[in-house]
Amino acid sequence: MGVRAAILLLLAAGLAAGCHPDADRTGDPFTATGELIALSGGEAGAAKACFSCHGMDGQGDGIGAPRLTGLDAGYLQKQLDDYAADLRHDEIMTPIARRLGHDDRRAVAAYYAALPVTDSTGSPTPGPALYLTGDPARGLVACAVCHGPAGQGVGPANPALAGQPAGYTVEQLRRWLRSERRNDPRGIMTAAAAPLTEPEIDAIAVWLETLPSSPRPDIDVASVSAAEAASARLAASHGIHRPGR
Repeated sequence: MGVRAAILLLLAAGLAAGCHPDADRTGDPFTATGELIALSGGEAGAAKACFSCHGMDGQGDGIGAPRLTGLDAGYLQKQLDDYAADLRHDEIMTPIARRLGHDDRRAVAAYYAALPVTDSTGSPTPGPALYLTGDPARGLVACAVCHGPAGQGVGPANPALAGQPAGYTVEQLRRWLRSERRNDPRGIMTAAAAPLTEPEIDAIAVWLETLPSSPRPDIDVASVSAAEAASARLAASHGIHRPGR
């Protein structure tokens, strides 16, 4: 019997038994590698196993759970660390991340970052002008500066957005807009989302979902520097003020 098959049998038994969260502390054998954590839930317990929402291949559920494969390992770990510290609050992810130790969060982030990305074969339509060129009149820097013209991401801090479920992207933009998500460097996303209307949010999210979710390409230093400079200008121009937690 393969490792995955054995783990899934154990998970099925745990779920059927309706384990209490305090009884789900699975110990070292289940947290030895990122894959085991993803499939068993590690210290978070079988009922919270990563694959139950993000899929066996890490491609997400196509609705609200995002694709994790191909994202930068450092970015993924930061999100898990921020969930654990409640800098990025989420009713599902915050309790899970808190039950995982720092090393476990790092291991599972590295595991998903290394998984192969399933490339789509669709023919996306041209992107919204707001995404590609921004809106100087409203002080909006183009999303493409930081996330790439094809949503491929630029540098570790600016994740790939291509192929992410529209529902997930819409929800994140709304959280930035309402200051319910506050873990962006220098408040960049808070400033970027503030002027957006609901139709603009929907248009950007729907378009990004149509893009091929290819692995993030190698980005040259100039591209990263341009993204950082644009982000700094945006933050400075909006005088970012973060609400108290």
